[in-house]
Amino acid sequence: MADTEQPSVGTVEPKKKPRKQPKPAPKVGPPRQLPPYNVVLLNDDDHTYDYVIEMLKAVFAHPAERGMQLAQEVDARGRAIVLTTHKERAELKRDQVHAYGADRRVAACKGSMSAVIEPAGE
Repeated sequence: MADTEQPSVGTVEPKKKPRKQPKPAPKVGPPRQLPPYNVVLLNDDDHTYDYVIEMLKAVFAHPAERGMQLAQEVDARGRAIVLTTHKERAELKRDQVHAYGADRRVAACKGSMSAVIEPAGE
């Protein structure tokens, strides 16, 4: 007899599991754009042009010249779009307008200006 063992006739080798092929990565298109929203400043008689210009610079980083244009538009039309961005940022900026505080130049001023957000294109 030989020293090496050989499988006996009729022995069944264990089956090897077939390797699974990795799934192809899903096709990714370009990132979707978030729908745009306008931040709209509303007119009132409790705030000066200086206040509006100062607030627009602090909240939106508008230079004084742009602030004056927007202040005139709010005064003439009753409203002005001061920023167009995605909804979450528009909500933040609207809330910052509301939290800005009263116009210290007007004794009767009770608080901040009003602003709303609306989908752009309306």
